[in-house]
Amino acid sequence: MATLVAFHAHPDDECIAQSGTLAKAAAAGHRTVIVYATRGEVGQVADGFLEPGETLVERRRAEAERSAAAIGVARIVWLGYRDSGMMGTPDNDDPRCFWQADVEEAATELAAIVTDEGADVLTVYDVNGHYGHPDHLQVHRVGVRAGELAGTPNVLELTWDRDHMRKLWQAAAEAGMLGDELPDIEADTDAFGSSADQITTRVDVRGFLDRKRASMEAHASQAQDTGWLLGLPPEIFGEVVGEEWYIRRGAPAGYQDDDLFASVHGTSRSGETSRAQKA
Repeated sequence: MATLVAFHAHPDDECIAQSGTLAKAAAAGHRTVIVYATRGEVGQVADGFLEPGETLVERRRAEAERSAAAIGVARIVWLGYRDSGMMGTPDNDDPRCFWQADVEEAATELAAIVTDEGADVLTVYDVNGHYGHPDHLQVHRVGVRAGELAGTPNVLELTWDRDHMRKLWQAAAEAGMLGDELPDIEADTDAFGSSADQITTRVDVRGFLDRKRASMEAHASQAQDTGWLLGLPPEIFGEVVGEEWYIRRGAPAGYQDDDLFASVHGTSRSGETSRAQKA
């Protein structure tokens, strides 16, 4: 069995993009660990949502624990940086925020966790940070450097298949299902996810949609991000979130697999011996 460390910017970032993979890995007996860079204190909630005296950080930490329990995550680690908020906001200038963190310093801290866990696989974000959020961009920079410092054999960038999502959006629009509150992936689409030909690893998580839904429901304070997905009919929910996508760093041209642990196991989807096995 192997160990996977998943690096995320905020509590709830795992639920839509990666909770299926984490649940699938845990069910197969692998150890899964989530490291959160920030505590998500800049997230927004409706008035009256929190209990009297409760802070948003306390709520989001509790939600992260419930999500972890739903998908079988063995350990959560908090780096403790402050949420940087959206690009161009005053929160970006706070010296405590993750966006302002020294990359080498933060990477060294993350690398120590990866080394302590003896991680076989580390996941970070793609170079766009999915959609350009400053903390997501920093996850890419810090995560890639941490993988180098720790000598992690398999580093994969969590991403979105923008071509797949565009097709789904077009079909939904034609069916009259899209509302104004839904994200517009056509706007500056090159900054959203990755093109299909960049993706090396496609993980089918349709067998774990119940756990993925539970992970999303656990992050109730962020319902503005997940609510529209949870409201989809089951068959459409599966089409939208039934596959999770990664770019395996250092993979040769044309490489494809369907398992984060393919290099650990020694085979790609096509049955070819992996680069790690050959080395």
